[in-house]
Amino acid sequence: MRRDVRVETPAGEPPALQLDPQRLIETVGALHQRIEERFPGSGLSKLAVQLQHIAAHSIERLEQVARPNLPLRITIGALLLTLVAIFVGLFATADFPAGVPDFFELVQTLEAAVNELIFVSIAVFFLVTLESRIKRRRALRFLRELRALAHIVDMHQLTKDPDRLILQGADTPSSPTRELRRFELSRYLDYCSEMLSLVSKLAALYAQTFDDPVVLSAVDEVEGLTSGLSGKIWQKIMILDQTVLRAGEAVEES
Repeated sequence: MRRDVRVETPAGEPPALQLDPQRLIETVGALHQRIEERFPGSGLSKLAVQLQHIAAHSIERLEQVARPNLPLRITIGALLLTLVAIFVGLFATADFPAGVPDFFELVQTLEAAVNELIFVSIAVFFLVTLESRIKRRRALRFLRELRALAHIVDMHQLTKDPDRLILQGADTPSSPTRELRRFELSRYLDYCSEMLSLVSKLAALYAQTFDDPVVLSAVDEVEGLTSGLSGKIWQKIMILDQTVLRAGEAVEES
């Protein structure tokens, strides 16, 4: 069953453009199908399965981040009322000196009142922001998973060097196995770039669901990471395209 994660917009304003989690899930599934058809049983195909698993659970995770924690809110409200009652009770039962206090007694009384007020303010701030910090910790945990997945994608394309199709040389015993032809290598690298793009889009879902500066910063880091890794991949693809162009020119000249 499809469940939508929505962000409320102010009345009278047009609805904000948002990523559709369900469409992202469908796109990840289509990418996995394409990879499996082109490279059946490959490590990249298995990695696409992991990405599909993460995407399939993205709606549930977004709901965990966006859903109000009612038991926690009730508990926090009861604690706040208790703090206020204790503070008022202490103030009501305080033994104030008769007559007009001298300067030093007034300073001591004000200092004690300010200290108590600071303590209560810190306690109130801690309780009020507790739910947001819990949601932030959940979102950051999910984003760390996406960041790790981006690095794994980069590891898969690390040994896919186009220069081996251009330069001839003997392999060493530790050289990785390179069996991909030019077209297959181009498709492999393109699939890696698409996976990185989808990782970035899955991270962006948390930015549009949970408006928290720490989460937004983490999402920006994931987007910057995937963009940088994708840039390296496209440099390899451009080298492949140049070799194809040079090979075509050489055929025409001959």
